[in-house]
Amino acid sequence: MHPPVPLGRTLSPERRTGVDPVTPTLGEHLAGQLQRLLHAADVTCPRAQDAVRLLPGLLGPAAGRPLDAGPPSPSFVSDDHSPAELSVSFAADGAPTVRVLVEPGCTAGSVTDSGRTGLLALDRLATCWDFAAEPVDRVADLFLPPAARGPFSLWCAMDLRQGGPPGVKVYLNPEAHGSDSAAEVVEEALTRFGFRWAWRALMARAASWCPDRGRLLFLALDLGHWQEPRVKLYIAHQGFSVAEAEAVAGLLPGGRPRRVGDFCRTVGGGARCFDGLPLVSCLSFTRRDRERPSGHTLHVPVRDYARDDRVARDRAAAVLGARGGDAHPLDKALAAMTSRRLSDGVGLISYVSLARTTSGPPRVTVYLSPEAYAVHPPREQQRDTAAGGHG
Repeated sequence: MHPPVPLGRTLSPERRTGVDPVTPTLGEHLAGQLQRLLHAADVTCPRAQDAVRLLPGLLGPAAGRPLDAGPPSPSFVSDDHSPAELSVSFAADGAPTVRVLVEPGCTAGSVTDSGRTGLLALDRLATCWDFAAEPVDRVADLFLPPAARGPFSLWCAMDLRQGGPPGVKVYLNPEAHGSDSAAEVVEEALTRFGFRWAWRALMARAASWCPDRGRLLFLALDLGHWQEPRVKLYIAHQGFSVAEAEAVAGLLPGGRPRRVGDFCRTVGGGARCFDGLPLVSCLSFTRRDRERPSGHTLHVPVRDYARDDRVARDRAAAVLGARGGDAHPLDKALAAMTSRRLSDGVGLISYVSLARTTSGPPRVTVYLSPEAYAVHPPREQQRDTAAGGHG
């Protein structure tokens, strides 16, 4: 998932190598990637196969659109405007988890219509997998108003794991009433879910960086089959240093901010200040603690701080290795996404994140772009990361 910020460089018109001479549709491209990624991660349960079948329907008319027709809209889900993103999550105590995120209303004519289309897609998913979408209804007036504003309205994701039912996540736009109202919208939403004091505590700690350097990107809701459903707030930190990222990580009770700083430096290639694409924090709230976050995730936009995807892969492998993980599942996942050489482009690996909770082990997630429409060329020159540039 990507903050709606300018890309800052031109996309190559060439798609990944190895595409069949007959141009596939967007639905075929994404369903194929998801199927291969599930196989690579050994997620073979029937519900995962349901997700492959449901994916084209979630995309609506965009699913049948040939790739050579270009993206259906300027979607901000992925850098090349693919209205989808995939990811693989690795935890030391369990098998990988695969997630696919889509923008169901990517062909709608307005942000308002996009939200309506997204709600219909969510209802179909709820009927198929037997879960309630009531939490979205509870805040619909805040995030899905009649004249919605902003770069998107509603995204939804399917979280697929072996040996368990799927989870569904919904991402909503805090700027639906305008950027100036985002904080009020988030405060009211958290209040409705019982986290009024958590918001006030967050704002007291965040006075030095919010709102000027802390854009409220998404409010996300866990729906369906979760052991502990979360309400999650995503914040983009423009121009943050590693030390500032550690300070945000310190909002998690019992957390170890220095480990987050080490992770940040590894994925960022030694950058001390992230003045390109911003770091993104996610604070998650559960009924276990109404006043403080129960989880914290730091997302590092590695694609903006690495020459190519080979470099990004090596950094992701390094953080997995530091936590006792194996890079082989990561390499299988990358091979499932593309046949091109990793050194031939940058952006296949868009983010690498580190998630920590007060109740479980850390988790590393690698976010993957479908590259349905374009591949970023490798960076020709790297700036000095020790001075705070890109690496």
